[in-house]
Amino acid sequence: MTLQQMRYAIAIAECGSLNKAAETLYIAQPSLSLSMQELERELGITIFNRSGRGVTLTQDGAEFLLYARQIYSQYESLLEKYGDSKKLKKKFGVSTQHYSFAVKAFVELVKSFDMLEYDFAIRETKTRDVISDVASFKSEIGILYLSDFNRAAITKLLRTAGLEFHHLIDCRAYVYLWSGHPLAKKESIRLDELMDYPCLSFEQGDTSSFYFAEEILSTGEYMRTIKANDRATMLNLMVGLNGYTLCSGIICEELNGDSYIAVPFECDPNAGSSVMEIGYVIKSNTILSVMGERYIQEIRKYLRTRA
Repeated sequence: MTLQQMRYAIAIAECGSLNKAAETLYIAQPSLSLSMQELERELGITIFNRSGRGVTLTQDGAEFLLYARQIYSQYESLLEKYGDSKKLKKKFGVSTQHYSFAVKAFVELVKSFDMLEYDFAIRETKTRDVISDVASFKSEIGILYLSDFNRAAITKLLRTAGLEFHHLIDCRAYVYLWSGHPLAKKESIRLDELMDYPCLSFEQGDTSSFYFAEEILSTGEYMRTIKANDRATMLNLMVGLNGYTLCSGIICEELNGDSYIAVPFECDPNAGSSVMEIGYVIKSNTILSVMGERYIQEIRKYLRTRA
């Protein structure tokens, strides 16, 4: 088994087709097929189910790809740091809960690199998907938060997935709403003052535990709740329905505009801590790529300006 065969298998899985993978890899399709047949024969497993509609991973193939991505990702990181990486089309991906600062840092990262040499991806997604994306090497880095409420559950999931959490910043809860909201000019806001307005939250899936909620104090008793699955819809609901959400208070006006504000939230002392520990997750015992290191630097740089 060679690194080249691992690269071929990863490309086929991503493309879902031998023909498309061959085009991406700039090799002849028969050569690619032969290489995969030799790999399967050496490993004693079938990696791909082949049909007229393309290829899909077998159960053995999915397990093999998990390890192959891990090894090949580390090979690329080593080559980028110490070797001749000019021939590599380098990839970098981030999966994150819905934080505008994570997108802002990504924008600054991309602007500083030649986009012809890199494939970039940023995924604002559900908490469980942030974890699974990093665990499967779909993304190198994940951004999420821990609190007194969800720490035990999320930490257990991270450990099971072979991931480690790194601290970025601690934030107290803020009420995020649009500048025309009736409560927008208050110095702080209590939960009872919010009862007449809908609480907005990001959808985590029908079967998701409330431990995955992106909003702090997600177990609170809210009279009116609305779920959304993207940040643009969330902002529209804030304006159209005077909705609100509880967040970290770190707002990127450059991306979200200046029509939204964060007002300190007066937490009931009996409701538990309202501190959010935001951080990034990566695979345990791995080396961050040059891109990964730069991305974390951009996040820290931006957060310093908001401290």
